[in-house]
Amino acid sequence: MPELPEVETTRRGIAPHIEGKKVQRVIVRQGKLRWPVSPEISSLLPNLCISRVRRRAKYLLLETEAGTLIIHLGMSGSLRIVNADSPLEKHEHIDIIFSDNSCLRYKDPRRFGCLLWTSAPIQQHKLIQHLGPEPLSADFEIDDFYRKAKLRKTPIKNLIMDGKVVVGVGNIYACEALFAAAIHPQRAANNISRKRLEKLLNEIKKVLTLAIKQGGTTLKDFVNSEGKPGYFQQTLNVYGRSKQPCHVCNSPIKQVMIAQRSSFYCSHCQH
Repeated sequence: MPELPEVETTRRGIAPHIEGKKVQRVIVRQGKLRWPVSPEISSLLPNLCISRVRRRAKYLLLETEAGTLIIHLGMSGSLRIVNADSPLEKHEHIDIIFSDNSCLRYKDPRRFGCLLWTSAPIQQHKLIQHLGPEPLSADFEIDDFYRKAKLRKTPIKNLIMDGKVVVGVGNIYACEALFAAAIHPQRAANNISRKRLEKLLNEIKKVLTLAIKQGGTTLKDFVNSEGKPGYFQQTLNVYGRSKQPCHVCNSPIKQVMIAQRSSFYCSHCQH
């Protein structure tokens, strides 16, 4: 699944090609995604200009003067910039075509993403209104993080993957940040000192920043807006490395299920 770095990489890839451009028409070849594609995309978006492309958590926000198009890439979705006349690839469901004949093309083999329209302020939308702070912003800070952790007995990995606590820390990056902070993923959140939580907060920021710089993580499906894979997988320390030697201590990496997700850790380095 595309996580925050993949979505941010996509945002940076498409923004220079569509910001300031007027939408000429929209083609919806398959509207049955996670939720039905908003009909307003076809009726209202044409003749509007994309003023800005933002990201909130794992949602891409294409802003116009009349409303916002919310895009989520789901499990396997991707966006690419092509000429509107370019031949279609399999599972390319939606085209947003601009006045210069360039096209933002949405591909989603599993159809678990979404394209939704809202005319209301974006912060009021049900998918956005309850989200926690962005992990790379100043709003994600130790006082609030420590307070929330002290209230929860849940495993720390669950806490940092809770979008109401902090957004966008998906499974891969949660495993990697916990390893960097030397914290066992099953350790109770309320049983971790402020100093160690501050270390974890900083490692979350570092891991996500590095992943964005390297273009995201290639596992199965992710490609960026140019159709190229990400490269952060080359630097993974624990994720997907079950039974392989730890890069630090040479102990075998262990795998455990936490909240129905595979979690990877070093039992020697993390406690």
